[in-house]
Amino acid sequence: MMASMLSSSKLGTLVSLPLLLTLPCLAQAAKQIDWPSFGGTPGNSHYSSLQQINRSNVSRLEVAWSFDTHEQGGLETTPIVVAGTLYALTPSQKVIALNAATGKLLWTFDSGIKGTGPDRGLTLWSSGKNGQENRLFAGVMNFIYALDPQTGKTIPDFGHNGRIDLREGLGRDPESQSIALTTPGVLYKDLLIVGGRTPETLPAPPGDIRAFDVHTGKLRWAFHTIPHPGEPGYETWPADAWKTAGAANNWAGMAVDVERGVVYVPTGSAVPDFYGASRLGDDLYANTLLALDAATGKRLWHFQGVHHDLWDRDFPAAPILLSIHRDGRSVPAVAQTTKQGTLYLFDRAGGKPLFPIEERPAAPSTTPGEVAAKTQPYPLQPEPFAPQNVTEATLTQRTLAAHDWAVKRLREMRHDGPFIPLSVGKDTVISPSFEGGAEWGGPAFDPQTGILYVNANNYASIGALAAHAGDDSPGRATYLSQCSVCHGDRRQGSPPEFPALLGIGKRLTPEQIAATIHQGRGRMPAFPLQGKALDDLLGYLSSPADNASSALSEEQASTTNPASKTVTTKFTMTGYRRFNDPDGYPATAPPWGTLNALDVSSGRYLWKIPLGQYPELVAQGMPDTGSENYGGPIVTAGGLVFIAATNFDHKIRAFDKTTGKLLWEAALPFAGNATPATYMVNGRQYLIIAAGGSSMNPRGPIGGVYVAFALPQ
Repeated sequence: MMASMLSSSKLGTLVSLPLLLTLPCLAQAAKQIDWPSFGGTPGNSHYSSLQQINRSNVSRLEVAWSFDTHEQGGLETTPIVVAGTLYALTPSQKVIALNAATGKLLWTFDSGIKGTGPDRGLTLWSSGKNGQENRLFAGVMNFIYALDPQTGKTIPDFGHNGRIDLREGLGRDPESQSIALTTPGVLYKDLLIVGGRTPETLPAPPGDIRAFDVHTGKLRWAFHTIPHPGEPGYETWPADAWKTAGAANNWAGMAVDVERGVVYVPTGSAVPDFYGASRLGDDLYANTLLALDAATGKRLWHFQGVHHDLWDRDFPAAPILLSIHRDGRSVPAVAQTTKQGTLYLFDRAGGKPLFPIEERPAAPSTTPGEVAAKTQPYPLQPEPFAPQNVTEATLTQRTLAAHDWAVKRLREMRHDGPFIPLSVGKDTVISPSFEGGAEWGGPAFDPQTGILYVNANNYASIGALAAHAGDDSPGRATYLSQCSVCHGDRRQGSPPEFPALLGIGKRLTPEQIAATIHQGRGRMPAFPLQGKALDDLLGYLSSPADNASSALSEEQASTTNPASKTVTTKFTMTGYRRFNDPDGYPATAPPWGTLNALDVSSGRYLWKIPLGQYPELVAQGMPDTGSENYGGPIVTAGGLVFIAATNFDHKIRAFDKTTGKLLWEAALPFAGNATPATYMVNGRQYLIIAAGGSSMNPRGPIGGVYVAFALPQ
């Protein structure tokens, strides 16, 4: 690895300041300002109070340095910067330390494990005011390593020879569990609090929230998101679900109120994602914002955003701690974005909603064995920042042929609004898409103005269930339970996001397929399949033709399940699919991606602008389409919002935070599917972005380059 310079162009720089230093004079005088955590602060604000880079000079930004990891695989990491050293990850989950002013490599930690999948950051713990002891925590697949930040060497007294295994301590056989640390843990005193990424199908481990001692790695407390007997919420699951149910996990990150000693934890759905007959009930604490005592793990309050989720509507990002003005006083609040494109705001202390939330009757499920929740919550304010439905009036006008195709296709599907359960044999439009609305990058909050900035995906997805009689081969049965949700019920996939698996035996050996299953890749988590189940699946995937029995119609499924004693019907999701036109663009009208500015005290949007472009459509005179985007914004006291995120144009941009006017943009070597960070070293402000593309951008090139911007010296 080596530091390398990119060609200079008009690029951008930011600086981050701890929230304790909020006075402009302090920001201007500061010589060294850190970005010490994933979200900039324990409250995850994504805010910098530095003003060296501002509206008047942002157009002068240029590349200060770049560091090429010389790896492929995508990069979604937000680096942390402390005392002039930048800590980051490579696409294969090596840990690197760079000189934050020059990009020079200081050390590399290679665990010997080739990590796969997203790994979005690191956690640095320091003891005391002077930091007499420091530990850098890095997730590599199912392990968390404790490293010496000065040398990159493991600290042997942590866990077992410097690491702990997240598969252990879950009440199930560790060897049969799959869990990885996608988003870095958070700190409270001497506790490292973590969640983890789990499979989207059964078997999956429970999504316990756990706190480990930063010195020893010993488990100090655990909160069961799938409640055990005697715990509140147990009654919202089938009896003994805690023994076999999975997920309800925190993969998106957390926020910590250090003064109050509270950690705020959003969770995802329980598995399976789209057919919940095995988990009938509201399924607390899946799809829930939890407020836990950070010292003990005791539940203080909670809010469930989706009851008995049938749409994979995880809370997708860490919450933000902020304050709003209400009745002449400042109210400490927590804000949570959603894949549905809505925002919830709660009083931090007791969880009281700060804007009305209405429980509305929800549509029943028509799928045998399924019982949808009777109601679902709707925040009445702020209004959604992403479309909630698709109608003929909201379809694409890109070309007449595309519009006519979209009208015809829409008339073939269900498009009745939010929270419509998927049905057997007929497609349902899901808006916003399975990818949000809001996604994992999370919003940014400006404490100067009380404005929150959130980027959104505005296109739609399509979903359906397929019913299958229980006479499938063992290999196909395993495929349907583990793989079909992404790759389709007949291995057809949904290219390019989810490749077809028909013919994969001609492209990969069984050993290579097994390695991908065990290690995961991109969006695909690892699956702990072994023995006969793995052999059967490999045999099925290697077969040249699909040996499936015919899928059942909804009427046939209704007659065979559950009354029939000879035929057992199984229901699987037919695969993630986009509602795209024949040319591969969203079949809905643009903007397909937006950046939104919201006054959190009033609940009013101040501006909304398209975010991202398709270069080929720009050439055709369509510059303002917006695009799919992953990674969040940061906001500065210099009057700027910085964001990359966009999939197809590979740009990073600076907007006027008051008006939304574009002030600067620069091309990156790969899509910047990550959240930037900003810091100051020796009085110079830098903006850093990971440019590598991601698993959410399969059409683009992938790599692993960190690019830092600054004003000319």
